[in-house]
This record gives sequence, structure tokens and C-alpha cells, in this order.
Amino acid sequence: MEPKYKRIVLKLSGEALGGEEGYGIDPTVVFNIANDIQDIVNLGVQVAVVVGGGNIWRGATGSAKGMERSQADYMGMLATVINALALQDALEKIGIATRVQTAIEMRQIAEPYIRRRAIRHLEKERVVIFASGTGNPYFSTDTTAALRAAEIEADVILMAKKGVDGVYDSDPRLNPSAKKFERLDYIDVLQRNLGVMDSTATSLCMDNKIPIIVFDFYEPKSIYKIVTGEDLGTYIGGVYND
Repeated sequence: MEPKYKRIVLKLSGEALGGEEGYGIDPTVVFNIANDIQDIVNLGVQVAVVVGGGNIWRGATGSAKGMERSQADYMGMLATVINALALQDALEKIGIATRVQTAIEMRQIAEPYIRRRAIRHLEKERVVIFASGTGNPYFSTDTTAALRAAEIEADVILMAKKGVDGVYDSDPRLNPSAKKFERLDYIDVLQRNLGVMDSTATSLCMDNKIPIIVFDFYEPKSIYKIVTGEDLGTYIGGVYND
């Protein structure tokens, strides 16, 4: 089957890797994600992954409790590296060549982020995992996903959510009458403050015309379904993306 998207950025939260508990790393969940990625790599899709670190440490939480914000954010960046290495291990165990690139240099365990090298890996059908955010405090891993997608000229960002199948006008877990949006413009997300991703990331996607699909990655074969053109989750873009 011919995929709809040739090069994607998959954004995974740290909590997603934590499984039901949302904390630590659940090896079963990580291997399930690796198998989902393998399905689309076998279609010829070039896959880059951005992982969060919230299952281990959240910089914003540390800052709220009195820690110096930059220090707390650097700790969060290191947490994303732990998650990236776990995912790399799972992918390589099923035969998918994978490279981890970090915005903070740590040569013993990963490559430094180099745009041209990342693109070359993708062209050679290797999965590339971008870790340690942008390397700067005050920027979220959502912003990292938007930035890296722009840099590698990705066709789309797949924003994986845990147990939520798209974007709603209120929290569906708290409000049974919450309305799900099938399609949204970037401006809608910003003006309604829908919390899909932070405003910096949304603006970056808007400026670079990068569509975003928000979906529940717990739904079986969800990534495969999206890549092969099935309407799933909520599509965020502009008229130029239609």
C-alpha cells in the first residue's frame, strides 16, 4: 500500500512510555510502540521520533516547587534521553536500524544533532530519535517536534495522546458532553487555547505549514491507519494543507 506521508515526525509523551502508571518505563508499551513504528517503516515511510520525559521528570513541576527553572528543564532534557535509549533498544531488537541524536552533546551514548546527518539516516531507512529537546530551557518537547519537523521537511507531525482520540472543546474525561473536532485551523488552536501543544510549537507549525494530527496511540494500528490515509483523530492545518 502506498503511504500518504513519506516522512513523519512522531511525537511521544514521556507518560505514554510509562504505560498505565504514567511513570517510569513500561517495557511492554515501548515494544508495542516499536512494533507500530516497524509497520510503517516497512511501507517505506521515513520516521523521526521526538520523545518527552514526563514519566521521569518534568521541568515545569520542579520549577513550580522552587527549583531554578533552567536547572529543572535540563534535568527534563536528560530524562528524554533515557526514554530515547529505551525506544532505540526496542526498535533494534526487532531489526530496525535506529539512531539517537541529542541536542546536548553526549557522544558516549548518542550522536549530536546534525540536521544533514539526520536526513541522511532517514534516507537510509533508519529511524531517528531526537532527544534532549532543543537543548535550551523554557522550550517544550512539543516545540522540539515542530522545530525538527521544519528542519527535516517532514510532511506531518503525528501527536500521540494517551487515551484521548483527538482534540475536544473540553476534557472528555471530565465532561461526557465534550465535542470532538475533526479539523481545526492553527488559529483556532491558538485562539481557543485548546492545549494541543504550546503556543510556540503551534505558531512554528503554522509558519512552516506543517500539519498536525492528534490521535490516541492506544488504538490498535493507529499510526499505520493515519499513514495510509485513514481519517483518525483531529487534523490541524490551514487551507493550504487541505
